[in-house]
Amino acid sequence: MAQELRLHEYFFQWIQLYKKDAVRPVTYQKYEMTHRQLVSLAPDLYLADITRLTYQQLLNDYAESHERQTVMDFHRHVKSALVDALEDNLISRDPTRKATIKGVQQRQHKIKFLNQHEMQSLLNILRLDEGVNWDYFLLLISKTGLRFAEALALTPSDFDFAHQYLNVNKTWDYKSDKGGFAPTKNKSSVRKVQLDWQTVIQFSQLTRDLPDDKPIFVQRKVYNDTVNHYLERLCKRAKIPVISVHGLRHTHASLLLYAGVSIASVARRLGHSDMTTTQHTYLHIIQELENQDNDKIMKHLASLI
Repeated sequence: MAQELRLHEYFFQWIQLYKKDAVRPVTYQKYEMTHRQLVSLAPDLYLADITRLTYQQLLNDYAESHERQTVMDFHRHVKSALVDALEDNLISRDPTRKATIKGVQQRQHKIKFLNQHEMQSLLNILRLDEGVNWDYFLLLISKTGLRFAEALALTPSDFDFAHQYLNVNKTWDYKSDKGGFAPTKNKSSVRKVQLDWQTVIQFSQLTRDLPDDKPIFVQRKVYNDTVNHYLERLCKRAKIPVISVHGLRHTHASLLLYAGVSIASVARRLGHSDMTTTQHTYLHIIQELENQDNDKIMKHLASLI
């Protein structure tokens, strides 16, 4: 069988058998992307012809135009399939053993976020007297740091106004044509987010007559670009830097860190699986705050005579 089966053909069969309907749709789309890359890079590579050399060359070809982390993800996908091929005696050896992961130099992904003055300027021009609209959606993300899909999935029943918190336990599958509720990104994403009293008042009034179990902000097919373009127009009107909806999540976290909130608390609020993600994402802010702390430490020590 291996004599007649190309690598990309086997990989396609493998993801359909083991991954389809077993992983989230967005994850399955990544496997499909790997399959398309295999078709492009190795259209005529048969399972029987895969060696450590041919596999390393495949990785090297992919690495010419991708960052190392992306190459690592590609390698994990293909390796998982080939390990199964080995167990099924379709190949005699593991060609992925001791593979070297390369990649183009990682680009500096500068996080865009607003400072407190800019954030206030944006909030000042939001229209919050017209019922459910994207202004309320942007306000909520600014106040909670929710992910785009998490905010879309919110229903009135997710709000606990009496105790001033928001239950985050699902997302909205806005990338598929069907839409619908979907699981959160990970277990840590299921969380309770505390709300300030102003937000409680605003959303208790907004959701008063809405169906408890229907998403507040989804009336029809939603596109991320649509909301981002709307936010862009608001930023220009407020004369502040243009950021994306995800940038509002970064803004929320950044303002909390600058306010002295601990990294652990920010990580829990954002739904990060561990503090490492938070530390890596906001490293520049953390370093800036550490420099300020060092100045305070030196000033304190100098006062001890």
